[in-house]
Amino acid sequence: MTAEVRRTDPDAPLWRAAQVFRLVTVVYAVSSHFSTVGNYTNPNLAWFFVALLVAWSLVSAGLLAYGPQLRTIVVIVDQLAAVGLMAATRLVADHEWYSNHQTMPTTLWVANSVISAAVYGGPAVGTASALAMATVSAVVRDQINLDLWRDATAPVLVACGVAMGFATVTARHAHRQLEQAARVAAATEERDRLARQVHDGVLQVLALVQRRATETGAVGADLARLAGEQEEALRRLISEQDTDVDRGGERVDLTALLRARADASVTVSAPAEPVVLARALAEELAALASTALDNTALHAGPDARAFVLLEDLGDEIVLSIRDDGVGIAAGRLDEATAQGRMGVSKSIVGRAQWLGGVAVLDSAPGEGTDWEIRVPKEKSHG
Repeated sequence: MTAEVRRTDPDAPLWRAAQVFRLVTVVYAVSSHFSTVGNYTNPNLAWFFVALLVAWSLVSAGLLAYGPQLRTIVVIVDQLAAVGLMAATRLVADHEWYSNHQTMPTTLWVANSVISAAVYGGPAVGTASALAMATVSAVVRDQINLDLWRDATAPVLVACGVAMGFATVTARHAHRQLEQAARVAAATEERDRLARQVHDGVLQVLALVQRRATETGAVGADLARLAGEQEEALRRLISEQDTDVDRGGERVDLTALLRARADASVTVSAPAEPVVLARALAEELAALASTALDNTALHAGPDARAFVLLEDLGDEIVLSIRDDGVGIAAGRLDEATAQGRMGVSKSIVGRAQWLGGVAVLDSAPGEGTDWEIRVPKEKSHG
């Protein structure tokens, strides 16, 4: 297994620990066999099975060291080997012996199959393997009618399966968090580098253009205005370096989605702390805001400015989108709906209702448009 694979594989430390445990159990199983082989009816066959135990233990260690792609084979053969060696106890000992003693490979060695299953598939798979091994042990020893928990086999194996299974889940979760933190750190470093370059180069050029272009007449004035707008947008981008990024998980920062729409004509105000919501809810609210801003750009007039305000009230999200444009006449939305133009009714009102909330419009000719959307913070969608 290469160093790169070990670095990116969250299960690698657990598999290495399992290999060490396997080595210890092999030593114990062989030592135990020396003390019990005299009680067997067929000691030569018993030594053959012990040799198989040692051989498979060495082969499995080599397969696990090779890489993750062979782990499935190891887990499957582990289960078969443990069952086969336990069943072989009946071939080398009489009923009086095997019904009153542990099976030939020893419970400790059988635990390897449970541990490998747990590291591979988690606590559920580990527990299933443990119960299967405990049952096989009871059947082989002809103790199936007794209380299984009087024997230490079942509790020991189940404890191994549960403990290693949850250790695997914890290791994988910690690894995902570490990778996520590394991505965020890399993204932050890259944003800082770009911000320095923008500040040292682009912003200074835009500021110079804005100052000098006004000296060249009407065309220069338009150029100065555009340069000023781009300078403002870039400065806003640089000032928002701490905005939580979208990491592709099940939850996302709504403020980051809304601030992506900010420009010279759109001002976004949001809490200083990230407003982290379920992805479905955050994306629907962002789409709702985008629809309202698009309507402003299309219908509010060329000089209209829009203002987005996000409020987190604990159990409720309030999203206000206001503009200072020409406004909407009373009854105009109903008229548009009747004409088959469903943009506002479906994209804003309908979306808010689907999220379990409401969208309230306050507008009049010459007084701009003001949408207030209120939705519960946690809701099951779909």
